[in-house]
Amino acid sequence: MNIYVGNVSYRMTEDELRAAFEAYGVVESARIITDRETGRSKGFAFVEMPQKEEALAAIESLNGSELGGREVTVNEARPRAERGPRNF
Repeated sequence: MNIYVGNVSYRMTEDELRAAFEAYGVVESARIITDRETGRSKGFAFVEMPQKEEALAAIESLNGSELGGREVTVNEARPRAERGPRNF
């Protein structure tokens, strides 16, 4: 299950994010999304957990909790919306 994590601290590392979710089960990947040009965190991340029950337990426990000094929003990631063609 792909999990969205919002309001992530700009100082949090992917290892710290992974560790927070590993308390609930196996973590396949933990990615903090960064700006392409600056390399700085955009303040949100995605965590992939293969077991749905473990993922739901992590969402239930971590949503609204404090990670890295900030209250995070944690929920099931929604598929990316289709984008139309870009006109320049």
